[in-house]
Amino acid sequence: MSEELPQLISIKKAAEIIGVTPLTLRNWDRDGKLKALRHPMNNYRVYRRQDIEKLILSINETSGRAVTKKEAPAKSGPKKLQVRHEEL
Repeated sequence: MSEELPQLISIKKAAEIIGVTPLTLRNWDRDGKLKALRHPMNNYRVYRRQDIEKLILSINETSGRAVTKKEAPAKSGPKKLQVRHEEL
């Protein structure tokens, strides 16, 4: 995945990769679960590729199976994703 993604990823692309909405990423940023950086020219939220990859690995370890960006979420009801925030 590393060679496919740029170093900084837009909120829309990050949400697509993880399988959540941009609003969820905004909430995670506010709550400190997945901190966003701000683009210096337009102040938009951007995410570091390494942070997205780390989150995906964490999700895979927690769920016990591989999750890919093309995998569609199940439509059997709402799901709750638990993200552990680690201090750097």
